[in-house]
Amino acid sequence: MTKENTRERIFKLRAEINRYRYAYHVEDKSLISDAALDSLKKELFDLEQKFPELITLDSPTQRIGGAPLKEFKKVTHETRMNSLNDAFSEADVRDWITRLENYLGYSVLKPDISNLPPEEDPPPAEKPVFYCDLKMDGLALELVYADGILIQASTRGDGLVGEDVTQNIKTIEAIPLKLNVPSSMIHIPGSLVVRGEVFLTKKEFARINKEQEKRGEKIYANPRNVAAGSIRQLDPKITASRKLDFYAYGIVAAPEVHKTHANEFETLTQLGFKTNPNGQSVKSLEEVFVFQKKWEKERENLPYEIDGIVVFINDNQIFTNAGIIGKAPRAAIAYKFSPREATTIVESIKVQVGRTGVLTPVAVMKPVLVGGATITHATLHNADEIERLGLKIGDTVIISRAGDVIPKITKVLKELRTGKEKSFTMPTQCPVDNSLVVRDGVAFRCSNKNCAAKLRESIYHFVSRQAFNIEGLGPKIVDRFLDEGLISDAADIFELKKEIGDIAALDRFGEKSAQNIIEEVESKKSISLPRFIYALGILHVGEETAQLLSKQFSISKTQFPIKEFIKNCKSLSIEDLQKIPDVGPKVAESIHGWFHDQKNIAFLEKLSQVGIQIEFPVIHVSRSKIHGRIFVLTGSLATMSRDEAKEKIRTLGGEISESVSKNTDFLVAGSDSGSKFERAKKIGVKILEEKEFLSLIK
Repeated sequence: MTKENTRERIFKLRAEINRYRYAYHVEDKSLISDAALDSLKKELFDLEQKFPELITLDSPTQRIGGAPLKEFKKVTHETRMNSLNDAFSEADVRDWITRLENYLGYSVLKPDISNLPPEEDPPPAEKPVFYCDLKMDGLALELVYADGILIQASTRGDGLVGEDVTQNIKTIEAIPLKLNVPSSMIHIPGSLVVRGEVFLTKKEFARINKEQEKRGEKIYANPRNVAAGSIRQLDPKITASRKLDFYAYGIVAAPEVHKTHANEFETLTQLGFKTNPNGQSVKSLEEVFVFQKKWEKERENLPYEIDGIVVFINDNQIFTNAGIIGKAPRAAIAYKFSPREATTIVESIKVQVGRTGVLTPVAVMKPVLVGGATITHATLHNADEIERLGLKIGDTVIISRAGDVIPKITKVLKELRTGKEKSFTMPTQCPVDNSLVVRDGVAFRCSNKNCAAKLRESIYHFVSRQAFNIEGLGPKIVDRFLDEGLISDAADIFELKKEIGDIAALDRFGEKSAQNIIEEVESKKSISLPRFIYALGILHVGEETAQLLSKQFSISKTQFPIKEFIKNCKSLSIEDLQKIPDVGPKVAESIHGWFHDQKNIAFLEKLSQVGIQIEFPVIHVSRSKIHGRIFVLTGSLATMSRDEAKEKIRTLGGEISESVSKNTDFLVAGSDSGSKFERAKKIGVKILEEKEFLSLIK
């Protein structure tokens, strides 16, 4: 990127970040997630570091917050309330330490102890270098005490001037109105300034939203917004009703008062403040990284929201000597968790052809870290989704990982456009074989039934975990076998035993690798009926429809010959199929058509010839309290996989559906629930949180 292009990008980033920050801090509106805003700020920071001459005093990287609200009296902080610079990786943290040591002129990790007196115990090398704390997702406050009595509470504001919220703060039980000064504490200054974070617990947030829903009022987006809005209420009674909480994290004092940051926490506890019990003194960067990884993993188990950790240089004299860079202390940094959302740029859109011939547009993006994984691609599903997003090639977008797994573009930041972005249109010819592309509802489909892409995708599907579950036979190996002529369809996989010499002869294959594949394939010749139906890749037939279809066969034995399966399926009319729950006209026509296509029948007969056995195990279904009830699952469960939950429901006599309807009895909502959750709320379906679900299936 040229300097001129960088200048233009910086200008647009600054304008948007300022707009988002003003909306959030001044107007109490959240236009963009914190993670996405952090991503834009990080991009701006990196660009400014590359071209420091482009840094200006009004850059968002040089400021803290928006202007204070006019409804409250303004308060000038005696000492600026600084913010923190962000780190998003171990490399960022190491760079922070390097910058700090370069500024100080000495190492904070390995101090020089050659001139220290021998009585020094323990030596500095063994003392904690850092203090790590959890980064609460709340609202920063300053509390001023005179002779031990709370006289003023104020928000951060712009760092210099905040808002007087004393009356509201007095309603928070966690904040002492009078300090507890133990007799062991020899001296407490007449004026004491304490800083900390107001927050809302997850439980209280859920309670507030439940009441909002009952009243037909808007549902709040996150606990932080509620905490900030509660503090800014003109009526203290409203604030009191929200049951806010508070953790103190620092005392504004000279470094000689408290030699370490850990000492400050000890004093705060003595004075009667709540401090985060999970804070920890550590001796090395490696221990910092262990601390961060631990809490990134365990954050969901906490009763409140956090979005990272804060790392302080523990020695307060070093902290003071390090001073300020911009408006952030040099000797502290916010080490953010892997974001669940981030911003990136769509560099191109490619089109893939699936097993049913459907063309799927896929965004190719500038690599970005989201949820601990580097994301470069995200499905756009169809042309309608591209139109809904208003997406163009070259756009800056917000990318998230649904359920921390599937990358998804959630928003296009159109304000960052340069005018060079290009519109995208679906191709009129198949990108694989140049056949005519036809539109089928929202889908674009290759008109060639024998398209090579369809064949490849159908085999990928056939061997997948939910189907035959042939481990070690991924897309790359399937491609190799197809390209080398070892297989022409999925049935040929089960005849690979005869071709072991050919497999072993392939590049990067040896006799052992070939044998492992053969043994794995051989072990998977028996398959349950629902999995077998799913493996066939019939259009519109997913796992649940396969389960429902398998129930149409009255079988008393554990083995179901494929020939008998063919006979049974061909006998089902479209009307018969439509009687199956959740099978509509379109799905019924697809199933009926598949089993009346001679090419598909020949494939089934070939599977029979290579020794595939359909198992029909007798499942003993319990007559439980959920017997006959219909469940829909959404989001990720912490205690079990989605498949395990479905199996448990079926064992207890319940049924699974993929879509929410008026016939749905329960929606099981895990973390990162999507549109199904909103649909269930809209039509009044009972929503079960994971704890309630587990209690129901005991």
